[in-house]
Amino acid sequence: MKIAFTKMHGLGNDFLIVEAPPGGARPDAAQWRRLADRHTGVGFDQALLLETTRAPQEAVRYHVFNADGSEAEQCGNGARCVARYLQLHGRGAADGSVRLESAGGPVAARVLDDGHVSVDLGVPDFEPRSLPFQAGSVAANYVLEAAGERIEFGAVAIGNPHAVLRVEAIESAPVERIGRALQEHADFPRQVNVGFMEIGDAAHIRLRVFERGAGETLACGTGACAAVAVGRNLGLLGADVEVHVRGGRLGVHWEGPGQHIWLTGPAEVAFTGEAEI
Repeated sequence: MKIAFTKMHGLGNDFLIVEAPPGGARPDAAQWRRLADRHTGVGFDQALLLETTRAPQEAVRYHVFNADGSEAEQCGNGARCVARYLQLHGRGAADGSVRLESAGGPVAARVLDDGHVSVDLGVPDFEPRSLPFQAGSVAANYVLEAAGERIEFGAVAIGNPHAVLRVEAIESAPVERIGRALQEHADFPRQVNVGFMEIGDAAHIRLRVFERGAGETLACGTGACAAVAVGRNLGLLGADVEVHVRGGRLGVHWEGPGQHIWLTGPAEVAFTGEAEI
């Protein structure tokens, strides 16, 4: 089977965008893994499979597949790339707005004049069962034993599950060791994305994220939103935060509990092509 694709990225968090043929065959988990291989395939953090939605008010539904072939509920940078892709193909509104649908819920997006894309990722959900996370009740901080350490973190769902740890120095944070241990902890039955946040001040943070099915990435959009939500929930961050990730800078706006959270940043085309799978 041959597929056409567009390779895009948001600050180095890279995606393979594929239009699903109506009623046709689609890549399975093994084929996604082969395509994700950066030596023998195309290479990506996540693949985004686009299909026509049954909801007339939505432009397209996207499915998120990790590099290991597993499916995720949501992807913030991926949503931004999908919106930019649709706008470049004349499938968005004249004002730059695009409506999307995902397993993590509907997403409103807007392509800005400078080519950046803002997406509304819904209301952050701190209920443990929404991640899911096996905790008795909602708390600002939780503690688990993992990798032989006592780990303190906040937890929130941004369409997908996130745990966020505060660290003093982001560059020396044990991202892979602690990230993998917490991600695979039995109290997260569907695993969890693990963020490491260094707070500069109320408007600036530095962030690294160990993602499910992909490992550490150069940027994670829902991870940026999760970090801001957890930090603001602790009274440490303001409504507008610049998030410095390894690939660059993302903007997050969140007024607080019960309000929608917005993510803004660049979304760029790297190249297009075809692959035999």
